[in-house]
Amino acid sequence: MASPTTTTLPSRATTGLSDDAIPEADPSNTAGLLAERLQAWKHMVGYLEEYVEAVEKVHGRQAKEYEKVLKTISNPLREGHHFDQSLGGVAGFFENMRANTQAMINTNIETEKSIKGSVLPILDRLHKEIKHKAKELASGAQAAAKEVEKLRNVTQKHIELLGQQAAAYDSHGGRQTNSHEDPYVVRRGVMHRLSNQVIAENNHRNDLVSVQNNFRTFEAHILEVVQQAIEGFTQLVGGQGEKMRALNSDILGTVQCIPRDFEWTNFQHRAADRLVNANDPPRSVEAIQFPNMEHASTKALIEGSLERKSRNKLSFGYSTSYYVVSPSKFLHEFKDSDDTRNDPKPELSIYLPDAVIGVPNAEKFNIKGKDKSGTLSSKLTGSSELSFKAHTPADAQRWFQIIQGVTNAAPAPISTPASPVTTSSPTMTSPVTAVPAAAAVATKAADADVKSPVATTTPVEKHQAQENGVTGGDAKSAA
Repeated sequence: MASPTTTTLPSRATTGLSDDAIPEADPSNTAGLLAERLQAWKHMVGYLEEYVEAVEKVHGRQAKEYEKVLKTISNPLREGHHFDQSLGGVAGFFENMRANTQAMINTNIETEKSIKGSVLPILDRLHKEIKHKAKELASGAQAAAKEVEKLRNVTQKHIELLGQQAAAYDSHGGRQTNSHEDPYVVRRGVMHRLSNQVIAENNHRNDLVSVQNNFRTFEAHILEVVQQAIEGFTQLVGGQGEKMRALNSDILGTVQCIPRDFEWTNFQHRAADRLVNANDPPRSVEAIQFPNMEHASTKALIEGSLERKSRNKLSFGYSTSYYVVSPSKFLHEFKDSDDTRNDPKPELSIYLPDAVIGVPNAEKFNIKGKDKSGTLSSKLTGSSELSFKAHTPADAQRWFQIIQGVTNAAPAPISTPASPVTTSSPTMTSPVTAVPAAAAVATKAADADVKSPVATTTPVEKHQAQENGVTGGDAKSAA
């Protein structure tokens, strides 16, 4: 067979990180941002709890004790950049609280028991709700982000391995001795891992969209509970004096003026570049491109379903599998053509230049060679003769021509009763006489397949091709 037409080694750019297959966006970025936001809300509620607890303790004391109350909210809010700094939001609400608490230093209010029994439990329950929400986010979206990152690393390693094997294929003139290093096999491994990655990415994205949509409701609930707590607190302390009532009513009025979605709406606007856009379409494997995806070494010369007789002498009949002749001159056997459900590893790999092929007899033909797939069966059987049966005699002839073109050898009879090279057919008694014409046809068919591979079909089309029998080679012209 002529040397491969592609001799340029893959560049560093084609074997590096693929923007489509491995996005640069950190999958944990959004989940981490939302987790930090929950921390901000938790600390906000904690600020309120500290405030009310301090009020409860100092109501029976002198005015100077109220200075301790002011200290609980004197520091800026933690993660304060999550809150809108303009008036009318949580940050403005705390500024209002600080001003009113300073005025309360001159008042003495004895409502310790009432505050302890009605206001603090509300805030404590809210604090626990936020903690529970943070745990759900950590076990869900944040854990999924780590899984996505792990799957991306696995995919990137196999893409880099594909670049290495494709480069080795070009540098060695298309000769491969290890079936596991066949770029065709490595590419299918990339597709399998990429499928798992995309499924995890889409699931993670859907989780984040759901979490983000839930945040609006949850934050409205937080503000609603805070408003209820402050309202109850105001009712308790309001009866102690007109001034105290006025001060706390001002606090209540400030928090009630905050729209339920005020903070989330402004946060969405400020962090739009870091939050997931719910309108973005989900990723699709068919739309992804990665380095060496269309490399000549990954395109099958011919592929389709064949029936093969078991090497076990106790077994009878034929079993159907999916077979591929790769540019690396291997005949691979797979269970099927699906790259999604399972990792596609050859169950049988014969290096065709070292094999002997018999002339087809109707739809049957034999190949004698050593299985190099590395499976337990290959180690036990060694070199053996395999009997194949195509769907039609024309299919068998196409497989024979492609394989003969790859091996660059004349067909030879194989010493077995099931061999298609028998003396019962006059046209097959001297298979050597038909070698020049058959070799020329095989060489043209092989060259045509290298130039026009039929490996760009979708998984659905591949399954249909498998059912029809043969793709690649002269399959199109025959159809």
